[in-house]
Amino acid sequence: MLHQRAPAVERLGLRAFTTGAEVLHGVAWLGTATVFPQPVGLGATWDPDLLTRVADVVGIELRAKHAADPIVSLNVWAPVVNPLRHPAWGRNEEGYSEDPYLTAELGTAYARGLRGDHPVYWRTVPTLKHAFGYNNETDRGVTSSQLRPRVLHEYELPAFVGPLQAGAAGAVMAAYNLVNGRPNHLSGELLDLLRDVTPQPLLVVSDAAAPGFVVTLQRFYDDHVESHAAMLRAGVDSFTDNDADSAPTIERVTAALERGLLDEADIDLAVQRQLEVRIRTGELDPDRDPFVVGPDAIDLPAHRALAREAVARSVVVLENDGTLPVREGARVAVVGPHADRVLHDWYSGTPPYLVGLGTALRERLGDEAVTVADGSDRVVLRSVRTGRAVRCGGPTHVLTADGAGPGTATGPDEQHDLTHWGDGLWSVAVAGTGLLWTGARWVLHADATRVGGWVAQETFRRTPHDDGTWSLQHAGSGKWLRVQHDEAGTLVADAETPEAADRFTAEVVRTGADAVRDACRDADVVVVAVGNDPHLGGRETADRPTLTLPESMLDLWRVAGEGAGSARRVLLVVSSYPYVLPDDLGADAVVWTSHGGQELGHGVTDVLVGDEEPRGRLAQAWPAAVEHVGDLFDYDVIAAGHTTWYARHAPRYALGHGLTYGDVAYATAHLALPGGSSTDAATVTPQSRVGVVVRLHNAGSRAAHELVQVYADAPEHRLPFGHRLVGHRRVEVGAGETLDVTVEVPAARLATWDVTRSRLVVEPGRYVLGVGPSASTVAHQLVVEVDAEPVPPRALVGHEVHAADADVLTDVELAARTRTVGTAVQIARGREEGCVELWTTSVRGARELRAVLARTRPGPAWLELAVPEDGGTWRTVAAAAVPEDGDRWTWSTVTVPLDLAAGDLPDVADVRLRLVGAVRVATVELR
Repeated sequence: MLHQRAPAVERLGLRAFTTGAEVLHGVAWLGTATVFPQPVGLGATWDPDLLTRVADVVGIELRAKHAADPIVSLNVWAPVVNPLRHPAWGRNEEGYSEDPYLTAELGTAYARGLRGDHPVYWRTVPTLKHAFGYNNETDRGVTSSQLRPRVLHEYELPAFVGPLQAGAAGAVMAAYNLVNGRPNHLSGELLDLLRDVTPQPLLVVSDAAAPGFVVTLQRFYDDHVESHAAMLRAGVDSFTDNDADSAPTIERVTAALERGLLDEADIDLAVQRQLEVRIRTGELDPDRDPFVVGPDAIDLPAHRALAREAVARSVVVLENDGTLPVREGARVAVVGPHADRVLHDWYSGTPPYLVGLGTALRERLGDEAVTVADGSDRVVLRSVRTGRAVRCGGPTHVLTADGAGPGTATGPDEQHDLTHWGDGLWSVAVAGTGLLWTGARWVLHADATRVGGWVAQETFRRTPHDDGTWSLQHAGSGKWLRVQHDEAGTLVADAETPEAADRFTAEVVRTGADAVRDACRDADVVVVAVGNDPHLGGRETADRPTLTLPESMLDLWRVAGEGAGSARRVLLVVSSYPYVLPDDLGADAVVWTSHGGQELGHGVTDVLVGDEEPRGRLAQAWPAAVEHVGDLFDYDVIAAGHTTWYARHAPRYALGHGLTYGDVAYATAHLALPGGSSTDAATVTPQSRVGVVVRLHNAGSRAAHELVQVYADAPEHRLPFGHRLVGHRRVEVGAGETLDVTVEVPAARLATWDVTRSRLVVEPGRYVLGVGPSASTVAHQLVVEVDAEPVPPRALVGHEVHAADADVLTDVELAARTRTVGTAVQIARGREEGCVELWTTSVRGARELRAVLARTRPGPAWLELAVPEDGGTWRTVAAAAVPEDGDRWTWSTVTVPLDLAAGDLPDVADVRLRLVGAVRVATVELR
């Protein structure tokens, strides 16, 4: 029962069971199902009700799959609630927002729809992914995310805690990476933080293959028996490993029992949590299950309508000079790689149909009013060695080199459309069919409808030579293309080097630039649709290689300008993530949408032509420059200045940004007080809920959907506080209407983590509430004064203090104290020394330092304790050397007297711990 594939237990009436079904934005990998926008697009709706309705449909369709095949799990692996800390993360498409509380709100809403609203039975049991500190794909199984206490409790945990406290999720998946030096699958202390806030038992599942990584990649244990025992003791209840083969898991756990590394009670507890999940879904009470549907509850008319609504509500108008909405009667050109494509991501289901933008615009405006060109180059590829053109031949679409000879006319089977997706990756489609070349089977075929697969098989790299010929490399396998010496001249991907590959000439039938110019020539409005393919340029297993649009797409933008003349130009970005756009873009309007699923074209068209008002708002800021985003692997958002909370640079488009077709002004704002009075400043307590009242006026001729946002700053806070979203509310403001809107702000959202007492605290002082339509546009400021007890000095005399609970960490990293529990501090790799600071510490009467130390390697290693002196210098009062023997798991308690020759310590002082050499520090104490 501990493996993902649990067998039936017929004597107990238990059928075979599998943990996990993928339902990120629709049912995936189980055949036809409704496909909704990617989560990053759903996040842009800022609409919990919509997400609940979407998840309700997804849950119904998953139940339909379960009705057709009961092995389909009702324990579903969604939503992803990792905050979108860094835009270069390959899996950016899977999350909702960079803000942890907005992520929690939307994740709760999606989980609630999957769960259903019955008080006893659950439609499905949602699993939150991925705990914890998971925002990089590069080396994801071995990197250690540094989550110091403030970052952990203020930024990382809230996104998980929200859905769990609400009772909307019943499971959590541990992430591949390590946190503070310990694999997440062994981090019982972190998992317990989630179990402590969950009103029902919490199932913890492993990520796929992760249990084996503890030994093979992370080398945290030497053998799988020990590691599996440690995972169970840490709270992992289900092992997804070795695909469908449960034997290795069973053998390892059995051996752990025999060695005494586990008790049967450990196994009973894990199995109990699994059974409780199954009980919740009605498996043992089928006659009482309120969520039973038939296998045909798929692709219903209401599901299609909701998919279209979800796309429209997720579209964000980023810039607009009045070009949008497109006026009636306008002639529109739609050009670029997304002109009429609808693309899938790894976690997409199989949609029942696809509607692209060009198709949808033609439906709405008429065929004569819309021209479409995808900007691909149409070429004939001819083998230099054989002189024959590469063609698609036969019903199986095998590519052969048996086309017409040099100088002869070619047909659609010999002509191919080349599209560049950035990072040197090209897709090649047969002009006559639109089907893509794929190298998945060694012999090249042209039968793929899209780029796909765990390793994409439908992309190629081209190497140009001085004589103008090309060599082509299949990107998925790394093999080079050559023509076999058979009668047909079969094209295969098996050459090991470019020298062994065939060379091809490319006879241009039509350039993409010429096609775009022609399409734009008579247009009134040109929509240039660019962006990524979700299987390329960033996805699971691969972080983004760049944050900028490919130069080939920017070239299309410039070409469209040349052909458009006086036409208005709209840049439409269809992508899984933000881009850094050129400063000299010169667009009349800029619009963003995620990959929206089957109704992408209809939903975007509804907004472009004004049938739907723009409602989307960015849930993730778009940076103004590549250098502003910082290091992908730096998880300390406070020190690194990551996200809107702590950003040091103004973004191009801020969190919450998005335009309406109305003209909404923020006329006034005030704080609502008990009894109906109002003010622009008030005193509150940490338990208060503050009412921010905003008067909006829409001077436009259309109703507008406005997202009123409130952000908090604390300029005088003793800690770096940041710029935090603390409240928001969506309203519709009619044309010419004036409307008063109240946004409720819980004072608890002003809390910071008190490292001295290990709890969230709203500290006393002045907080400024900025009200406006985005994080960077503040229309009014209001002030609240919090009346609360100040944080007392940290007690260090007679109290053991964890070095990890420092106020400042410089050139150090957090690491596992032992394999199972605790966190220590050690010098960061590449540094010779580092320090931590403990602020406002009570040190009166101290005479000696007691420290628990270990070493990372042989060599000098010691710890110094210093207090500040006048003039900003530090006075060292103790130095403790680490014993020579032992390793990183061998801890010694070292006691040394304080050097008080220059005078006793003050009553209260900041304390600095300086680490030198191969030292690790667990705790310090003064006596």
